[in-house]
Amino acid sequence: MDVSLGNIRIYPDHFQPSASCPTSLHKKKQYTYPSRTDNNTRCFSCLQTERRIEKAKSMLKLLSLRRLTWSSGADYEEKVEINATELAALRSELSDLEEREAHLKAQLENIDELLRSARLTGYLYMRTRWKALPGEPPPLDDSEVDDWLPRFVVLHGPCIFFYLKCTDLSPQDSCLLSDIDGIGPLPSIEKNGEEIRHAFYMSTHHGLRYECSSESKIQVDGWLTAVQEDLELQHRDTEAPNTTKC
Repeated sequence: MDVSLGNIRIYPDHFQPSASCPTSLHKKKQYTYPSRTDNNTRCFSCLQTERRIEKAKSMLKLLSLRRLTWSSGADYEEKVEINATELAALRSELSDLEEREAHLKAQLENIDELLRSARLTGYLYMRTRWKALPGEPPPLDDSEVDDWLPRFVVLHGPCIFFYLKCTDLSPQDSCLLSDIDGIGPLPSIEKNGEEIRHAFYMSTHHGLRYECSSESKIQVDGWLTAVQEDLELQHRDTEAPNTTKC
């Protein structure tokens, strides 16, 4: 029954729910989610397998082995198939790596011993000159000749050792302090009017002259002082027995 209020007409049953609407629309759908534990286990297993594969590949790349055949086995396991020749090459490379490791260890121990026991060590630019023999013309002025070579110099005990590099196990040359009969500074080495290195010399009674230089004046002064002190100490030791005999 319609109710009228002035010009407004009211329909009482207009907003009632329709009987034709299915009730299934008001029901929430239910989903079944996989177990979180199962997912975590599968992911962890996959990651672990991938890590093993990547580790094996990186090791083979490090050893620079080529032509290795990869095959897939059961349970996602990766295998490497190599023949006898490749296996021998692998063993040879491992042996070379072990030898290189032993050599590097020996070099490290040697330089450590030098730095601990030597009085003075360091890199210096060096060159050698010989005195003119009697009757020979005086040597030409070769001050403009740039034949300086870097050497690792070690003052140890009664001897000076000259190494090509600090990692060398044996020196290239050596000089006894008792053979040195002269030591002193040299004019600075200049290039384009600029002073680039300070220098000093050590001459022996055999006629050989060692010329040394460095960009650091402190280093040059340190070598001059150390060698001169050792020479004076050596002269005192040799003069002491003669004084006792007198």
